[in-house]
Amino acid sequence: MKKLFSSKSLIYFLIFSIVLYSCKEEKPDVSDPKDQKTISKEIAEVAKDPDSVVVKPVKESVSPMIQENGFYSGIIFPKDKKLRDSLYADFEKKYSAKDRYTILALNRLDSKFKRSADTLVIPATIDSTLMAYSPFPLQLDVLSNVKKFVIFSYPIQAYGVYSNGNLVKWGPTSMGKKAAQTTRGLTFANWKKKLAISTVDSEWKLPYNFNIHNSGGIGWHQYELPGYPASHSCLRLLMKDAQWLYSYADTWILNPGGATTKAKGTPVMVYGDYKWGGQKPWRKLLSDPNGNNISVQQMEALLSPHVEKMVKEQTNREKVADSISQSKAMEAQKIQESGEIGS
Repeated sequence: MKKLFSSKSLIYFLIFSIVLYSCKEEKPDVSDPKDQKTISKEIAEVAKDPDSVVVKPVKESVSPMIQENGFYSGIIFPKDKKLRDSLYADFEKKYSAKDRYTILALNRLDSKFKRSADTLVIPATIDSTLMAYSPFPLQLDVLSNVKKFVIFSYPIQAYGVYSNGNLVKWGPTSMGKKAAQTTRGLTFANWKKKLAISTVDSEWKLPYNFNIHNSGGIGWHQYELPGYPASHSCLRLLMKDAQWLYSYADTWILNPGGATTKAKGTPVMVYGDYKWGGQKPWRKLLSDPNGNNISVQQMEALLSPHVEKMVKEQTNREKVADSISQSKAMEAQKIQESGEIGS
């Protein structure tokens, strides 16, 4: 029987097999879509312009809700109209109307201005309550004795609502533009009207208006949200938010005749400064999911000097409201008794 391989041929075959096996072992993992050159290029691009690409950052030291839902991506819209329209068409196909509402709210936009944005920041998980993306602390012990409190932040164009120190709601706003900024500081809710007419322009209708500066004519109400501070000192809200706050907050109580205040309404704080001409604050979320977060320490430093006044006015209002209720009950009883005697 003839030999199939000579000793020399067998040695060459074994060497070739070993080399071939080694080459297969050293091939890069093709399941990874990014090779080292691509990753290096992206890192260089981010260093040059953090807003030029979308990155998925690692979250650290954040609340459980943010840890679960806190990654963001973004759509950066080009100036070319056809390309913009194409991207918006894809956006509307991908997300439901409810999801789009949430995404626009996160970007401080209403549906009227959805196509005017240069960028849309999009959360990985859609939470229609917005609570998963709250920039405000979920709990503030400093407000534990304050039953109702509303805060408006100029730096991040957002409002927050606290009940006994627990955050119950937050959302987008458009505050006073640079030439007509909203007055900062602590104030109290005054009167409200379901449909008010602007004193600046009679054609401006202001649904669910709640006044907080009577002499200055400043209040919160529904109006356009273009994604930046644009109002004439007022605090613009989405319709649903304006309706909610209209029902939530307490009005003032006036003395007979209506000339003086007997008790103040819900405390309201407006604070901070907007970075005029700078990058929109919510775009920071693309590189830092915590970029807009306000710490507990910051909130405590801001609110601590005012808590005593808030509690004092709250206690006074409760006493006045109870007194009015008792008076009304007594009047009703007298009317009932007089009716029974007359019969």
